[in-house]
Amino acid sequence: MTEPNSTATTPISSARRLAPFYYAATSALFFAASSAPTPLYRLYQQAFAFSPILITVIFAVYAFALLASLLIVGSISDHLGRRPVIFASILLNMVAMVLFLMARGPDWLIAARIVQGLATGAAASSIGAALVDLDPIKGSITNSLAPLTGMAIGALGTSFLVQFAPAPTLLVYIVTLVLLILQAVLLWLVPETTHRRSGLIASLKPEVAVPQQARRTLLALTPINVAVWALAGFYLSLVPSLVSTTTGSTAPLVGGSVVAALTISGATGVFLLREKSTAMIMKFGIPSMTLGILTVIAGMHVAEVSILGLGTLIAGAGLGATFLGTVRSIMPLVKPDERAGLLSAYYIQSYLAFSLPAILAGFLSKALGFAEAADIYAAAILLLFGWGVLALRTGREKPLSIS
Repeated sequence: MTEPNSTATTPISSARRLAPFYYAATSALFFAASSAPTPLYRLYQQAFAFSPILITVIFAVYAFALLASLLIVGSISDHLGRRPVIFASILLNMVAMVLFLMARGPDWLIAARIVQGLATGAAASSIGAALVDLDPIKGSITNSLAPLTGMAIGALGTSFLVQFAPAPTLLVYIVTLVLLILQAVLLWLVPETTHRRSGLIASLKPEVAVPQQARRTLLALTPINVAVWALAGFYLSLVPSLVSTTTGSTAPLVGGSVVAALTISGATGVFLLREKSTAMIMKFGIPSMTLGILTVIAGMHVAEVSILGLGTLIAGAGLGATFLGTVRSIMPLVKPDERAGLLSAYYIQSYLAFSLPAILAGFLSKALGFAEAADIYAAAILLLFGWGVLALRTGREKPLSIS
């Protein structure tokens, strides 16, 4: 009597079991696409004859667009459903790939990055919510790992194509476009994870607020958080050029591997430390980033890629840990209905740190050279770490025990 019923529900059950893998893969694809241009910047620079400053501007407009998308449409999937927003994001990212394919100058690249940032912001929020809908615990872990893993795949995969395949500035985006089409088709095979609700127009108004009980902690952590995101921004914009200029290595795969090392080790750090206490995570993260940055600078000055790569792995593990520790330090301090406003404030701080210092590094690179710019950038990050640790140790309300 129950057998037909059971058989009928099997496809739905199977689709629901496969849904987390689909959403994780889609998230990774969006962030892989976002890091794919990084190894191509030198090729674009040679083809279109622009300075390191414009490289960082092309990178930064993506971050600004992503931030705007997160703030304005970050909650839209709560009202329209996850799948329609993800589908629209995929279509928008396809438009970005077409703009990259048609690029005839830096203005095309800027337009493509803006569209890509808007698509990625909308996708990140809706996919992240879908993963948490399916499994709050595993979904949160996946939301931390998928973007970092995707960025590593994008940087490494593009570098491989640049070194070994023809027409890399076209092939990269053709491959990504095909994968996006596949994701768009598969999306309708996985179940919707939420119900539509009213309040769509009201959700478009950004909610930015730092509740009183979280202000001291966020203020104390600000120098550390800025340092973390500034390092990530530097890697994703200028490090391939830095590696080539300072070590003499012209192999694109080398620069891409260094960028990928940062995100891979970051994802590994998040995964391995996910069950540790916040204080322990921060005690690991900050010293690791400090040691890693110093090792990277040493490798740069002795023109040794292996030392530079080792330093990147150490810094990346620290970056992942410090990112995890920062979020864990502030989010539990507020009520559930206050988290959206606090998260928006955190996003604003983080993405401004991700983009603005990188633009400054572009100016420094043009004026002084890549090595000198990297020295100044590293010194600034280390000073921010010192300031942050001092703030945490001397604050009247110690959010963390760092000593």
